[in-house]
Amino acid sequence: MTAAKFEKTSLADAQFDDVNLRSARFNNINLSGAAFTNVSLLGATFDDIDFSHVAITHANLEGMTINGILVSELLRAYGAR
Repeated sequence: MTAAKFEKTSLADAQFDDVNLRSARFNNINLSGAAFTNVSLLGATFDDIDFSHVAITHANLEGMTINGILVSELLRAYGAR
């Protein structure tokens, strides 16, 4: 199967269901207002990302770090359960 390549393409309002994006690369992407449900980001890396006003709920954060700090430790220090 040949890898798809999208450049300067609008996929506004697109819907993806049961899609495999393993090892996909995203550069200069606008996901404002996007919603992600039942998504695996295992081993994913985010760099130079604006997470302003992002809500993360019902997430397994085991091993997740932000700027090298374990999120589980941050939540424990904050007193979150």
